[in-house]
Amino acid sequence: MRESQTNPPTNLSGDLLLHLDDRPGGGPLHERVKRALRRAIREGRIEVGTALPPSRQLAAELGCSRWAVTEAYSQLVAEGYLEARTGSATRVRWSNTPEADARRRATHSAPEARFDLAPGLPDLRAFPRRRWADAVRAQVTTAAFTEFDYPPPGGHVRLRRLLVEYLARSRDVSVTAQDITMCTSVTDGVRRVCHALRAQGITEVGCEEPGWTRLRDVIRAAGLTPVPIRTDEGGLRTDDLAGHVGLRAVLTTPAHQFPLGTVLVPERRAALLHWARQVDGVVLEDDYDAEFRYDRRPVAAIQGMDPSRVILFKSLSKILSPALGIGWIVAPPRWTNHLHETDQAATQPSTIDQLAFATLLESGGYDRHLRACRQRYRNRRDTLVQALAAELGDGMISGIAAGLHLILRLPPTVNPAAVVTAAATRSVRVADLAAYHATDDHTDHGLVLGYGNLADGMVSEAVRQLCEAIKESR
Repeated sequence: MRESQTNPPTNLSGDLLLHLDDRPGGGPLHERVKRALRRAIREGRIEVGTALPPSRQLAAELGCSRWAVTEAYSQLVAEGYLEARTGSATRVRWSNTPEADARRRATHSAPEARFDLAPGLPDLRAFPRRRWADAVRAQVTTAAFTEFDYPPPGGHVRLRRLLVEYLARSRDVSVTAQDITMCTSVTDGVRRVCHALRAQGITEVGCEEPGWTRLRDVIRAAGLTPVPIRTDEGGLRTDDLAGHVGLRAVLTTPAHQFPLGTVLVPERRAALLHWARQVDGVVLEDDYDAEFRYDRRPVAAIQGMDPSRVILFKSLSKILSPALGIGWIVAPPRWTNHLHETDQAATQPSTIDQLAFATLLESGGYDRHLRACRQRYRNRRDTLVQALAAELGDGMISGIAAGLHLILRLPPTVNPAAVVTAAATRSVRVADLAAYHATDDHTDHGLVLGYGNLADGMVSEAVRQLCEAIKESR
């Protein structure tokens, strides 16, 4: 080991330079390597999932013994910053953002299941490739050269104006173009609003219990505290809000609650807005998959009932594809101003993609795609429900006829977690309902089944394999 030598910066994982502390009293070299790696990971300069160099290679670059590097790696593995697998590279596993953690999980996820019954995705096979390609091509070839400049704050004006008309007729949203801020997803939108809330002294956000786990993680990562608010067959239990003194913000999915699949009943819609006025608070409305209602017309967004107290979130991830990275925030003017002030470097969708989406809206292509999807999902849900009833009997399905998922209730003798494991061995991906709870104080016992990304011809076989997994788990 050459501890007395001054060590130069080392090129690690591409263009990252690893700087070692060579000041007197800096400690043994393996400690300095460990501190330098830990600092780079904490600062986000080494992303989650990044493979670190083999210990022999890094030791050669540092001019030290291999032991110094392996010792640093092993200590960081023990601390949770790295993960080491037999026969694989040592990789970064720690991050302070839920987005990066999701990337890590995706990197090390199990092989793709043949039968995708997990919630969260639309029919990726149905993505309108030709329409989207034509829209992008038209913008690239005809857009004025000024469109290739940096996008304006809030998003492209043409798209925001078209969204005003679309949201008014489809979701009864009351909005002007200035009230719309483009973002990359609902997750991104909630993150940005949470930073604005924190800047205004709001420290807690009520969250539906159960609810979408990732949004709770985003709230927590923004420095706020998610407060569980129970839900039942009528949606969010608004009476419970009064029991949380100081709470001034609540996140809800009133049109189609995830994961229970309920709708916020009229009296609670009114009570929610009354609460927001009383506490001078704000309602964060996730419009989720509200366009997909199969037994009647979708209920309107709460935002139209009081635009001054509601911030609405929407994206194309459940309608077209999450790969597009296009979403929007509809906020009252004062919150829109806070958004722009607290996150001036926020990422928004590319101008070309915004204009391509604007073309689909303007031409009616987006509405045609929605109508086709609505019919496809309705038929698929009916087929899924009938197949489950034939295998398991009636009365086990809950959740309204809407959206891209339903709840399969299981008898007390069946462990849902065991079903998830058994189903995976049969190449069926499902989700345990209990995984969406933030507390242990619940009696939910079942599975969340998504049918958005399940091929129509695979429904019967997917149900057969799932039912076999249920029988194995009794």
